[in-house]
Amino acid sequence: MDTEGTYDSRGTRSGHSVPRPAGPPPPVLPPMPGHAPATGPSLGDWLRIPRPLAEPGVWRSGHSDRPAEEAERTPDRTLLSGAVISLLACILVWSLWRNGYIPYWRVPLKLFTPDDWWGPFGDQPLTHGAVRALDIYRLLIIAAIVYGFGRLGNWPAAFERSVAGRGPGARAAGAAAGALLVWILVWTGTVPGMELTFSFVAGPWMGTDRTLTTVVTYTLYALITLVIVWPFAKLGRWSRLRRRNADGSRPPQPPTAGAGTPSARGTADRGTAREAGHDAEAPTAGGADDPAEWPDLRAAGQAEAAARLAQEARSGRMNDVDYARIRRAWTSVRADSTRLPAFTDTVLRNGAAACTHPSGARDLPVRSARHDLLVDQVRLGTVDDNERNPYARRGSGIALDPGLLGTSLLAVGPPGAGKSRALIRPVVESLALQALAGRAAVVAVCATGTRLGADEGFDVVVKLGDPASVHDLDLYGGTTDPDEAAAVLAEGLVGDLPEVDSRRAATALAQLLGPYRVAHGRFPSVPELRELLDGVPAALGALREAVDAAGGQSMHRELDARVRQSGAPGDPGPALADRVALLDRPAFADFFDTTGKARPFSLRALEHPLRVRIDLPERGHAEASRMLARLILAQFTASAAARADRSLFACLVLDDATRTLTPDTVRGIQRLRSAHAGAVLTLRTLDDVPESLHTALLGAVGCRMAFSGITTWDGKRFAEAWGTEWVETRDVTQRTVFADQPMTRAIHAFRKLVTGKAVTTDAVTVRQVERERWSASELAHRVPAGHAVLSLTTVRGEHAPPLLVNLNG
Repeated sequence: MDTEGTYDSRGTRSGHSVPRPAGPPPPVLPPMPGHAPATGPSLGDWLRIPRPLAEPGVWRSGHSDRPAEEAERTPDRTLLSGAVISLLACILVWSLWRNGYIPYWRVPLKLFTPDDWWGPFGDQPLTHGAVRALDIYRLLIIAAIVYGFGRLGNWPAAFERSVAGRGPGARAAGAAAGALLVWILVWTGTVPGMELTFSFVAGPWMGTDRTLTTVVTYTLYALITLVIVWPFAKLGRWSRLRRRNADGSRPPQPPTAGAGTPSARGTADRGTAREAGHDAEAPTAGGADDPAEWPDLRAAGQAEAAARLAQEARSGRMNDVDYARIRRAWTSVRADSTRLPAFTDTVLRNGAAACTHPSGARDLPVRSARHDLLVDQVRLGTVDDNERNPYARRGSGIALDPGLLGTSLLAVGPPGAGKSRALIRPVVESLALQALAGRAAVVAVCATGTRLGADEGFDVVVKLGDPASVHDLDLYGGTTDPDEAAAVLAEGLVGDLPEVDSRRAATALAQLLGPYRVAHGRFPSVPELRELLDGVPAALGALREAVDAAGGQSMHRELDARVRQSGAPGDPGPALADRVALLDRPAFADFFDTTGKARPFSLRALEHPLRVRIDLPERGHAEASRMLARLILAQFTASAAARADRSLFACLVLDDATRTLTPDTVRGIQRLRSAHAGAVLTLRTLDDVPESLHTALLGAVGCRMAFSGITTWDGKRFAEAWGTEWVETRDVTQRTVFADQPMTRAIHAFRKLVTGKAVTTDAVTVRQVERERWSASELAHRVPAGHAVLSLTTVRGEHAPPLLVNLNG
């Protein structure tokens, strides 16, 4: 890391070294990462997109608030009938006015014009000025009639819903029909436009010169036609339709993520261009507050460094990860001014490549989701436009960030529901990008073959059971304390066995780990631990002799206690030995080494911005994989809480948490919130967790996600966790109308004869009732495929109600 200590996290110089990725060391200046394709915004435009504060889970890039309640919508039939009736009334009034059935309509005009303009009876215009004034007055009356009846009949809304709602072609055709109608009315003199225009041009331009007269005449025709057509062209959006037809039947699609092209590898998903309808103002390009110009560095007197970074951004050599990483480094400099010289020096020398991650990477090889590193968000989908969702949230993007993942997230859905594709991989990508920016550390645990990204996108890849794996897993979590190692190991080995007490199992392990460490300076390997737990006399005798040779006679008491308890009722030793035997297999012969010959990864390294993926051999060793996942979860909860430096957000992502949750690990997950850490867990069903833990688990996590296809039994637990809400219900009761008058009875009888229904009246009752936000039946049967119901809670305690989310939006 070329930061001269400026960007290193506190505590990185401890004895826990950072594992390096496999392969040759990176060059001093990493290669240029890919950049956004032509369809995406530049870094400067991306930085200027407004990101207003919003409710938990809202995709903030370009977000604009919607009203809390939906405006009352006029039914289509009512809107169309009102427009037609107002149009007929407009034609009637216009006809009555044109045919002289409306008297005194010229009186206002005569009040503001000279008397000598009009004839003896005040009807006929005598001068050119009177003719022009009368034409203008008629034009104003026509405009007033059309405008008044248009407002009365709500013609714009009727056009948008009945014509424009059928597509761009229908909108353009409707506008063209309107333009043709107005042009005919003007051309035939029904609307006084043609004569009025020529009256202003008459004179020297319309003289004896026939050529000049012809040119002027046709020019006026063209101008009048243009004035008529122009507003209808805007209404019909003809230019947009023309561009669309020129580019093809569909707008160009962005390149598919994961294709391996530079467009897919770069900052294509840093955010989209401004979405339509936002009201917040973005900083002006090149202004004093332009984030691409690094105004805070300039304010601190580092104008030269700010100019270098701004030039890197303008030239395209800086991406979103570079910006977030250097911004993070600058934040640490502001906290400790002694780092300023080193920061300035590395920025001036390396530009956008300053303060790089220890791996040398400046981006991921491939991105499959949309990320906004400026606010550390990853977009999962869109809040569905469904009546079950609050109106203000419908259509808005849904996103996750460390403020939400810090409360941990539990997702439940059957196989094929999209948990790995729509949730796990986007979250892992987001945390990996944040790790490259020096803000997070991520450990992803999945079955071998799960597509969470290429190996090059991680600093450490542990492939348990694969001889080609470069890294190993530390079975004891990197600790040197025998009691701590025994407690975590016992939880991983037998924490799921209700008949075995985890505390007694931890004591039994400590009785062996303590003496062994005193004797050998390390913890036992898997075969050695199995022999000791089985109580093999030769192994115990050799350990006793080694303890004596090391001068640890005080450890004899621990060994004697283990020998006394061995074989006694309730002894956890046999259960521990059986579980350790699952790891004492040929596939794991080269793993869990404690002699220092391998390169073990320890969860004690969470103080560093690491990207770690652990592949479990689910297919051939399912039971061992579950046990290892449970062990990793126990080690993570213990290590995250024991970190001295909690400036990095640490997150464990378990792609399948089946049989990994125990009472102790559930309590550990609940404590992660205060340790600036979190966990993301997925389950096929809640039955993969002991029934006694269902309530505790749903209460320990702050974010809950139910995918489509869950059972009603699982839906019942989620419904209980989400509780109830007060809603307004409307009960409509129909009552038959009995008439008293003979004429009314006759009309009702005729109406019943025609319609076949009796005349009724509706009685509406409105009341407030309390009901479940989502019932078990709705969760099981009304969540469409590709959707999920998601509730969110931030570490500050802010809540978002359960929302139906379209994960493909």
